[in-house]
Amino acid sequence: MNSRTAVVTGGSRGIGAATALRLAHEGMDVALTYAGDERAAGEVVRRIEALGRRAKAVRADAGNPAEAAGAVEWAADAFGRLDVLVNNAGIGVLGPLDGLTLADVDRVLAVNVRGAFLAAQAAAGRMREGGRIITIGSCVAQRVPGPGATLYAMSKSALTGLTKALARELGGRGITANVVHPGPVDTDMNPADGPYAQGQSDGTALGRFARPEEVASMVAYLAREEATYVTGAELSVDGGHAA
Repeated sequence: MNSRTAVVTGGSRGIGAATALRLAHEGMDVALTYAGDERAAGEVVRRIEALGRRAKAVRADAGNPAEAAGAVEWAADAFGRLDVLVNNAGIGVLGPLDGLTLADVDRVLAVNVRGAFLAAQAAAGRMREGGRIITIGSCVAQRVPGPGATLYAMSKSALTGLTKALARELGGRGITANVVHPGPVDTDMNPADGPYAQGQSDGTALGRFARPEEVASMVAYLAREEATYVTGAELSVDGGHAA
């Protein structure tokens, strides 16, 4: 019952699912949030439990203020402690600047920025010394390769400021905060064989998409004891997208 525990938002698929499973492999009990795909969330829970770790899933919309914070509080109560928060939940709305609506702006900022802030705020209130807040950003926060990503890039860039400020605010308590910037990753939402994949691959130095597990490995490192002195950092897992 004294195992370290983690919350992974948006943990039912893609990078979130890979991260939840990797943290379980590292010996953690894991709670994950999901917005819609209950079956996928249940499968991740079953796979974690097969590793001998406790796992829980809760439906939560990161764009809903009460649910964004409430899911973290629920997980901390359910496990009796909270050691790691992985702010992974996010959405992308892409398109020409003049085609973006106010509803688009409000929704993207609510999920990608406000949701991450509220989850971090709730987690900070429950973490002990040695806690970790790890946020998933994007390679477009460092280099935007072309038009159509204004809103998404703005929202992901805000996470860098959030992370650096959290590092300063929580450092005295021994809690670290870092942001991981993935490049193109092969997921259901952005498959490596999709219609826009070739241009994304060509934009990296390695000429390929990442596997979700490659991003999860960086998150796992930041959650370990070896990363105690890493905080306020931007770490790229982008195949050289920003090179």
